[in-house]
This record gives sequence, structure tokens and C-alpha cells, in this order.
Amino acid sequence: MGQQLTMTPQLQQAIRLLQLSTLDLQQEIQEALESNPMLERQEEGDDFDNADPLADKAEQQPNADIQEPSYQETAPTVDNLEEGDWNERIPNELPVDTAWEDVYQTSASSLPSNDDDEWDFTTRTSAGESLQSHLLWQLNLAPMSDTDRLIAVTLIDCINNQGYLDETLEEILEAFDPELDIELDEIEAVLHRIQQFEPAGIGARNLGECLLLQLRQLPAKTPWLVEAKRLVTDYIDLLGSRDYSQLMRRMKLKEDELRQVIELVQSLNPRPGSQIESSEAEYVVPDVIVRKDNERWLVELNQESVPRLRVNAQYAGFVRRADTSADNTFMRNQLQEARWFIKSLQSRNETLMKVATQIVEHQRGFLEYGDEAMKPLVLHDIAEAVGMHESTISRVTTQKFMHTPRGIYELKYFFSSHVSTSEGGECSSTAIRAIIKKLVAAENQKKPLSDSKIAGLLEAQGIQVARRTVAKYRESLGIAPSSERKRLM
Repeated sequence: MGQQLTMTPQLQQAIRLLQLSTLDLQQEIQEALESNPMLERQEEGDDFDNADPLADKAEQQPNADIQEPSYQETAPTVDNLEEGDWNERIPNELPVDTAWEDVYQTSASSLPSNDDDEWDFTTRTSAGESLQSHLLWQLNLAPMSDTDRLIAVTLIDCINNQGYLDETLEEILEAFDPELDIELDEIEAVLHRIQQFEPAGIGARNLGECLLLQLRQLPAKTPWLVEAKRLVTDYIDLLGSRDYSQLMRRMKLKEDELRQVIELVQSLNPRPGSQIESSEAEYVVPDVIVRKDNERWLVELNQESVPRLRVNAQYAGFVRRADTSADNTFMRNQLQEARWFIKSLQSRNETLMKVATQIVEHQRGFLEYGDEAMKPLVLHDIAEAVGMHESTISRVTTQKFMHTPRGIYELKYFFSSHVSTSEGGECSSTAIRAIIKKLVAAENQKKPLSDSKIAGLLEAQGIQVARRTVAKYRESLGIAPSSERKRLM
């Protein structure tokens, strides 16, 4: 039989903590605090009488930056510990004295926390209310008969998240009990009432009706309102195909007049339901913070991302080495688990700092100049630089976020494939996307750039990209084909 390798629970825990997002890690820490009395939070300003001098020395280290990283190999990282290493580092009976290593701190080089310069990186991205609940709330305020209210509830249930009615009125009629004696015109009348609800355009059966409902709510003196209503009612297909010559001929408008009509239509929302968020609130908490100090880019762990932990010295003092009673054995096991949990957190942070520092080292150009200066970077590059396996780099860059002066990015954002240049160099796919976006933004909207033309412009800059690749990058940016980007000036 072949030899089978297994992982200790401690190694499994370290790997699991490494791949957790900050929010998931916060929950994991809270559960550990509730289940293990040996763990406690270190509150701001707590003093440690038994802290090791090494801890004080670590607190005095300068901020980590890409030239002189401040992290030290004070605890084993996940990647450089083999199975035997973990077993050798776990004595059967851990000493009960609370040492400096029993205290987990987010980083000695974290951002200062004070009232005058408070950092708040929690970003809420959604409101959490569903479209249906928003419409039902308005329905409860509208006076109507019981039958009409039943029809209204049924109609609202058939409105999708974009704000459109999914079913035909005939299909909705068939869903009612024949004994209710509901007529088709009753359903249509109730639908018209719902279409007066907010957001404007709700309950439409097609795009033209959606836009028309919004136009009807505009002031009567709005310029080009009559023409816009006619456009969305009679010529919505020509507008979709951007057949402006036909539109000018049929609507008897000059080019400048048609442009103003189209601008009014384009100010409307084709998906009114999207104004009401239906997803749960989501938060992004950066794990690391990057800032520039003079000419150096500094990398710091976000002090506010996770709480600081320590072993409870009072409870740890109750453990007796020679005592084999059940209570003492339980407390000893809890103490050992607490210490390994703290060590796993230390290892997670040290690994995160190493990887983030190397990313900043590679992508200094992006921090200075933006996406067009992004360099090609793959997991192997960082793995080789920090002496870890690619799988570890993948774990530490997934759902981990970096706050930079240019915004908050997932660490994976900084990785991209490369494309060869005519001069023998390499250009990242992220940089090429940025160039394509810039070219499209500056194009003549009467004659938008085709994918082939964009490929030619890239080649003129020394970047050899096939037309199919340009199309793929363009689609990933959410940019429509040239035939759909044509505009009237």
C-alpha cells in the first residue's frame, strides 16, 4: 500500500483561515470567542504585564513598504510548514504562561486610529429592499376595491426585477377563478393604476411602453416631448437599429432636431426596476492599505478589519500541568486550541503582507498611472518571489481586498495574462482593455471604430492583438459593437 499523507487539524485550520474573506474571518473569530473561554479580545489601550520584550520591539518597527518590508518571520506561514514541522512545533503540553506570542495583533504597522484621522473603509453596495415589497407598499396606500386589490397583487407578482410585466394580460386572466367574474378590461385598468407607481415606467409590457410611461410623467413643456413620444411609440425598432436617415425622413426632422429627441429618450431608464435593489447588503472591507509616502509606496494591514485577540491570562493560570482531571484536561485543550488559533491568524496576516507587498512591487506603474500601466502578472510570479506554492497565492488573493489611492481592488485584479509587443516586450491584458476603452471613448460617434480598426491602432502602438481578441476584450468591458455605438452628433 502506498503512503498516504494527512494534515493535522492545526494545518487544516490555518489553510481554512487563509482562504476566508475578511467578513467571514470576523464571523469565525466571533464563533471562536464564544466557544473558547481561553480567547478574549484585546481592547484598545490594554496593558500586558507579562508581555515579552520582543512584542514591544515589534511594535516599534517601521511601516512595511516595498523597499524595506517590516514583517518578520515570527510565526510559521502556511506554505513553508510541512506536516512534520507542524507536529514538531506542537508540544504535548503547552506551557500555561501567557507569553507575547499568545497575543494576536493585526499588525505592528497598521494605520493609526484616532478621532482626527479616522479611516472608514466599509462600503455598502445595496439597499436591501425588493421591487415587489416597494410596489406592495404603494398599493397599500392606494384606495381600491377588494377585487381590484387582488388583481393588483397578482400583477405585481408578475413584474420581474427589471420592472417589466412577464405575463400577458390574457395569461393573468386565466389564473383567476372564473367565479370571480373578472374581465380583461378590469385587469388592464388596474395595470394602468400600477403603472402610475414609482419608479416611473414600472409594469410596462415592452420597451416602447416603458419609455412612453416615463415620458408621460414629464412636464408638458419639456422640449421635444411630443416627438419623443412618437419616436418610442412608432419607431422604436428604427431607433434600436440606429437607422437615423430613416428616422429623419419619417419623422420629418433635421439631424440636429432628431439628436435632441434621441437625447431626451436616452435620459430615460430602460430598466426601471433596477432602481430598487433586491439583493442583501454587501460590504467590502479592505485587508491591506496602500499609500504613498514621499517616493515610497507603503503596504499596511487594515487595523480595523479584524479584532485583536489574546489568551485570557486568568483562565490560563488555572491550568495545572500534572492535573489529569477531566476539567483540567478540557481547559488544557482549550488553551492549546486558543494558541493555535492565534498562531493561524498571525500566519494568515504574514502571508497576506508578503503577497500584497510583492503585488505592489510589481504593479507600481498601475498605482502611479492607472490601468494602462498594469504589467503582466501571474500567480507563479508571486509564488516564486515569496517562496510559496501557487495554490497558496490563489487562496490569499481570493476575496482579499487592497485599498489604494485609485480605489479598492480584489488582489486578483492585479493578475493578468500577457500579450507580446512588436519590440519583444509584453503588455498585460488589463492594460490593453484600458487602451481599448480609451480609444472608444475618443472615437467619432458618427463613425465608431470597428474591432479591426482598433486592432490596427493597437498594432501601431506595438501591441499585436487579433481582431477576435479585441472583440473579446471589448465585450468584457461591456462595450457594444461599432454598429450599435453609432450616434448622431
